[in-house]
Amino acid sequence: MSHRTALIAGAGIAGPALAYWLHRHDMPATVVERAPGLRAGGQTVDLRGAGRAVARRMGLEAAVRAASTGEAGIRFVDGRGRTRAALPADAFGGQGPVTELEILRGELCRLLHEATREHTAYVFGDEITHLRDDGDRVHVTFRHAADRAFDLLIAADGAGSRTRDLVFGDTTRTRHLGLCTAYLTIPREPRDGRWARWHNATRGRTVTLRPDNQGTTRAHLSFLSPDHGYERLEPAAQVRLLRRVFADVGGEAPRVLAALDSAPDLYVESVAQVLMPRWSHGRVGVLGDAAHCASPLSGMGTSLAFTGAYVLAGELARHAHHRDAFAAYESALRPYVERAQKLPPGVPRIATPRTRAGIRTLNTVLRAAGHPRVSRALGRFLVPPADTFPLPAYGV
Repeated sequence: MSHRTALIAGAGIAGPALAYWLHRHDMPATVVERAPGLRAGGQTVDLRGAGRAVARRMGLEAAVRAASTGEAGIRFVDGRGRTRAALPADAFGGQGPVTELEILRGELCRLLHEATREHTAYVFGDEITHLRDDGDRVHVTFRHAADRAFDLLIAADGAGSRTRDLVFGDTTRTRHLGLCTAYLTIPREPRDGRWARWHNATRGRTVTLRPDNQGTTRAHLSFLSPDHGYERLEPAAQVRLLRRVFADVGGEAPRVLAALDSAPDLYVESVAQVLMPRWSHGRVGVLGDAAHCASPLSGMGTSLAFTGAYVLAGELARHAHHRDAFAAYESALRPYVERAQKLPPGVPRIATPRTRAGIRTLNTVLRAAGHPRVSRALGRFLVPPADTFPLPAYGV
């Protein structure tokens, strides 16, 4: 059914991807984004399997490739910077921890905005504060703009979606994975090169540096921890926490810690998954991380966002009633999501050993990854199930 109007909350990845496909099916979309403009920051993401196939159908694959970070692979290093194991980007058929299509999240958002801005109305610096679904339309109150009504509302504003919570409330469950990660951008140094570097320290702490294509370096500080709500601390308290946890790590840690005060984009999160019993209610649906965040540990978030946007728009075009479209979307996509959310046994602890002996064992196993038998075993842990979803055909 064409000519439905849709309001999409979130101008990240899932929202603009949905706007693209709704336009292809003759359904005009408006995207509202709380930020004053496109979020230029963010770390490296990748496109795999079905998600890459969707990008190809959008005509974006070449642009994504041109904007990629050019990451050559990942090296596992010790506190003195010596390589203990290495996985090139073409390991595991190019579908391992690093793929050939690694791109900064902000760059991917820019490409999606460029592909949709001529036919999609973007409203930045605003958000939905109240909504009412009367069965015929969804009536929306914005923080700043005048009230409006739409045929459909799609929450695509991330794992902490405020829009989703206006409708689904306490039915959404968060599964914390026992890992806290801080992301930031730091000045690039000549030794950084094209390889990512992962340093495991004792007590389940890791320091990771990844190259970008903008003359800087993206850094991660991760440590095993129960959910203590560190993401809700004030930035100064987060900096103190990170300096305390990583004070004795060595290697590149002092360099990253020194950059905390001046980092323009420090972001701390308790790594978690989003679990929802249903992805729709009346005329309201959810998409991407707002519906089913699989966590960065899955390697599947971006691909799920692209694939979900393609399927949701296709089912809305295929079915006359939104209820049937939402049901078909969920029926098609949920098994794929559940495979992505089923992390390998022991993750994240298996990749962040607490002891020196555990770190040595991990590096020994990774060094043996070139052996076919070891590679097959490791593939279970390092290759996400991105290729397990055949894309439906929707006639566009």
